[in-house]
Amino acid sequence: MKFPSAAAKNPALVVLAGSMLVGSLGISLATVALPALAKAFAAPIQSVQWVIIAYLVAVTASIVVLGRLADIIGQTRVLILGLTVFALASLACALAPSLSCLIAARIFQGLGGAVLMALPVSMIRTVVAKEKTGSAMGLLGTMSAVGTALGPSLGGLTIERYGWNAGFLAVGLLGLMLLILAIATFARPTRSAKSASGSIDWLGSLLLALALSTYALSMTAGNGALDARGLLTITAVLIALFVWRQKAAASPLVPIALVGDRRIGLSLAMNLLVTTVMMSTLVVGPYMLSLGLGLGDSLIGLVMAIGPLTSALSGVPSGRLTDRYGAARMLPFGLLQIIVGLVALAILPRLLGLWGYGLALVLLTPGFQIFLAANNTVTMQTVAEDQRGVLSGLLGLSRNLGFVTGASAMSGLFAYNLGVVELAMAAPALVADAFTVTFVTATALPILALIADRLRR
Repeated sequence: MKFPSAAAKNPALVVLAGSMLVGSLGISLATVALPALAKAFAAPIQSVQWVIIAYLVAVTASIVVLGRLADIIGQTRVLILGLTVFALASLACALAPSLSCLIAARIFQGLGGAVLMALPVSMIRTVVAKEKTGSAMGLLGTMSAVGTALGPSLGGLTIERYGWNAGFLAVGLLGLMLLILAIATFARPTRSAKSASGSIDWLGSLLLALALSTYALSMTAGNGALDARGLLTITAVLIALFVWRQKAAASPLVPIALVGDRRIGLSLAMNLLVTTVMMSTLVVGPYMLSLGLGLGDSLIGLVMAIGPLTSALSGVPSGRLTDRYGAARMLPFGLLQIIVGLVALAILPRLLGLWGYGLALVLLTPGFQIFLAANNTVTMQTVAEDQRGVLSGLLGLSRNLGFVTGASAMSGLFAYNLGVVELAMAAPALVADAFTVTFVTATALPILALIADRLRR
């Protein structure tokens, strides 16, 4: 197989890359629909936000369980099941008669999305040659970035012309096309990982799902009767019960020895740290562009697309560099580029305005792609075939925990640096100061990842 012409010669690779694309679209496309949903259902923003939260919680709570299920009954079966659930749930979202029905459909869409974002990473070694693994991982990263970049623009165009339903309908039809291709592709013999023996630990699955759900909810909680501190306490208790259950279970959902392995545990921690930084650029950046630089909504959307588009262009080259120079060498290089990019993002917008912001994103985002391609490659090479599904699920879990943590913690850090002043009344200089301090502080995360990489070696 000649990569990158694999798309023409390897339909299995098309299915995996397409699955990563639509899984990312499931998150990003809905973000631009929130104002339209608030108007359509006459609902407050606090209620409409659950269209996003429901998807993230469903993905986060189920991704490890579904990875384990793939190890037991076969990865291609679970991938086809995930595509089926995702496509049908997307169509149900488009037809939802009420906000509550839409949120319920988004939960099922998230269950399918968890499969689409987890299994391609573990299946990639069964559809490409070993020496091309890094390039293939880079392609998956590119598809994830394309989905993130395409979602807001695709959603904005379809909503403006056809209403909020159209975006969900488009994603559902794309999911159905991938489902048909997957059935046709995997119906004939292919190289596939051997299934693992054992069964699903349903009690452990329930405890893990509850723990991850309460953690995700704590990141969006206010100061009500059950605030973030109370939810985090419940999360800690549930995690302790989950660990106890895994030690006692005959067929544990997450082998404690697997997570306890220093190389794997540190890889997961590094993944969480870097994805926390990735989310910070999406949730904090618009404040600087709007209040600090005075840009309008349309221009903000264009500037925000620079990062994902740069990631899309750098994904495959990053994978090729990983293949050529080795994942272990490229991983710290990617982290160093992230550090440089964060410093640039903290300083250049103040000096060069809009052009400085765009230049900083161009410097920062390739570092993300290099790190993800290298870290995924290194991590997946540490386990046997019958554990790749659960390890892929753990990588997806750490990524989504990073997204949830970044969306909350980095926004909170920016608000803390801004002070008690009302956001709409904040002076541009004050917003710029808070933005700078936030991203200078954020450099601590990739620095910690560099230390973790050194410890892993």
